[in-house]
Amino acid sequence: MTSSVSTAVERFKSGCACSQAVFGTYSPRYGLDENQAMRIAAGFAGGMRMAGTCGAVSGALMVLGLAHCTDACRTVEDRKAAYAAVLAFFEKFKERHGSLVCRELLGCDVSTVEGHKMAVDRGLFRSKCVELVQNAALILEEMLPSS
Repeated sequence: MTSSVSTAVERFKSGCACSQAVFGTYSPRYGLDENQAMRIAAGFAGGMRMAGTCGAVSGALMVLGLAHCTDACRTVEDRKAAYAAVLAFFEKFKERHGSLVCRELLGCDVSTVEGHKMAVDRGLFRSKCVELVQNAALILEEMLPSS
């Protein structure tokens, strides 16, 4: 495991949201202050608090935007490389986990009181979510341009 993957996992285990753990680990490579990255990514955890797209995936997509877009990223043409990277990331993540959706990945809807309790009782945040953060970071390591 690379140091960035380990850092993302440790951040998650230490209390960062899944989205923060991934985005906060990689964003400084692209000139974004880590504290700003943590603030930006805060609302994406738990599938944007609706058990939708996995927060680790959302964090990775934000990293791919930083990696594949310039400051002039204002047209579809300017975003093509980012779009291609996002689709490739989706494919790799789904290959490993079968879904991009939090409630499907965890087998419960963490946006509900009952679903959140089920995730806690089953230890999913300490097991499955750690695996999701780790794999999101591993896929980024495969995909990111060499620094």
